[in-house]
Amino acid sequence: MGNNITKANIVDTVAKSTGLTKVDTKSVLEGVLSSVVDALSKGHKVEIRGFGVFHSKKRKAKLARNPKTGKLIPIAERYVPAFKVSVEFAKKVNAAHYPDN
Repeated sequence: MGNNITKANIVDTVAKSTGLTKVDTKSVLEGVLSSVVDALSKGHKVEIRGFGVFHSKKRKAKLARNPKTGKLIPIAERYVPAFKVSVEFAKKVNAAHYPDN
């Protein structure tokens, strides 16, 4: 674990595998990510078959405690982005970590 993949790494990999330029690949990737953010901000779900579903979850208002001061802080109701992985995706990740299963 520990090796993080960045957007630049993804752009490099996709550019090599598709023959597109890195500039074109970066534009496409940023367009896809922007579309997902835009859809979620409008309350839509984004389903990519074989990958998963991006959606928003509603979090209720609550009181939290500042760990430094111990003071209670109200946190307003909000929406947070969430991702539910597809069965195929989950199987592939598990197979990579547990090849004997």
